[in-house]
Amino acid sequence: MSGEQLKLLIEADHPIISIETPDEPRAVRMVRAVAASMGAPLYEWSVTEGLVSAPPVPPEVKVEPGKVAAALRHVKQAGSQAIYLFKDLGPHCKDPQVVRLLRDLYFSPDSRLWSLVLVEGTSLPPEIRRLTVPYDVAWPSADELAQVVRQTFQEARRRSLVEIEAKLTAREMEQLVQTLRGLTTDEAARIVSGAIHHDCVLDGSDLPRIIDAKRNRLGTMGCLESISADVSPDDIGGLANLKRWLNQRRGGFSARAREYGLEPPRGILLLGVQGCGKSLCAKVVASAWRMPLLRMDPGVLYQKFIGESEARLRESLAQAESMAPVVLWIDEIEKAFASAASESADGGLSQRMFGTLLSWMQDHRHPIFLVATANNIGQLPPELMRKGRFDEVFFVDLPGPAERATIFAIHLRKRRRDKARFDLGRLAAASEGFSGAEIEQAVVSGLYAAFSEGTECCTEHILAAIEATNPLSVVMRERVESLRAWAHGRCVPAD
Repeated sequence: MSGEQLKLLIEADHPIISIETPDEPRAVRMVRAVAASMGAPLYEWSVTEGLVSAPPVPPEVKVEPGKVAAALRHVKQAGSQAIYLFKDLGPHCKDPQVVRLLRDLYFSPDSRLWSLVLVEGTSLPPEIRRLTVPYDVAWPSADELAQVVRQTFQEARRRSLVEIEAKLTAREMEQLVQTLRGLTTDEAARIVSGAIHHDCVLDGSDLPRIIDAKRNRLGTMGCLESISADVSPDDIGGLANLKRWLNQRRGGFSARAREYGLEPPRGILLLGVQGCGKSLCAKVVASAWRMPLLRMDPGVLYQKFIGESEARLRESLAQAESMAPVVLWIDEIEKAFASAASESADGGLSQRMFGTLLSWMQDHRHPIFLVATANNIGQLPPELMRKGRFDEVFFVDLPGPAERATIFAIHLRKRRRDKARFDLGRLAAASEGFSGAEIEQAVVSGLYAAFSEGTECCTEHILAAIEATNPLSVVMRERVESLRAWAHGRCVPAD
């Protein structure tokens, strides 16, 4: 954690510097370190403590608690060099007196000797933000988080009445640190402590628990939804080519890959027929790579006020960056930017939104793997398809006979049925043209039929369900054939 840039801002005589961050303890430690390096006295204000001298100096009350206007007047009248740190001043900016005092401080002469630093957990009002120079403390680096893990382990060992062990390999330690990205140092320490005290061992088996704890801690954030990645590659039938590609790149976010000269994988676009497992692939990537999964909901991006939709998209992408490394999933991406490929009646909003996304995809350097799915290629702008946006574009077709048999076996196993009791060959042959989702529903329908008869499900029950189903490949034959024809020679087959 370096405060050199903050020190430069203070030395450049900026009157008010703002730090907007959820990690207040880290920001305060940085300001204290900068004050110590400059040899300047530091005073801290909060509504509960008032204005007092900061450690390591013994506390000396300058202004009583609750008196924000008096504290700002004290700063204005300061006749000696000092740094003043105010915590959560934003809510008090509804008071016209506070606003006027801040403006007076901003327009104070350059001969003043003090600097005012505001540390805020939420955004300052726009009229106050314009008076400040923003400083971003950034999220904890990998080295800081590694130190947090070590300190948390040592503290747990010191305080525990039973023996606590660490059995992390170097690679598992790196994965653990990467998983903690996007958390404050305090949040990371609490999550690691919980994993340690679960079984008094810190090892590779704690990684899924830490991922779940991070997901629960962050919850739903704006347009991003945290999704539980509880699917393994064995839960998807077929897609062998896609699985092989993902397996080759699963270590692409590691330091070892960077030392080898590789850049982290950027993402994939999955085109194909509905119900063939495109959405499941996003969960498989997150599960196999042990990374949190975030889903962007395009439906809540668009707002009625001018500029708000673009702001929501930028906010969502910034949230994903703060949580990296993550898998970012945009389901049915063509619906989010449907008007970007043609003349639209939305005043160019879709084009602007799409341009923002493309710029981010091209320029971001965060460990984020983007998985986008699409069903209608005709609605996708051609700029999305070029190399550099995605690492690869895969086409997910209807499963073949062998894949259909595997999918039947998977869904029978999930419902505690022995696949050996079913004629998978007959089921696969009868279900030609069925998608994976349609095969699952045939199994469910067969089980319901057997349940209503009071008998055990057999091949005949599922065959009857298949016979009663008109698959999408029949109902929408023209569209499916058109999609296949377009993908031939343009996309990499997923199977």
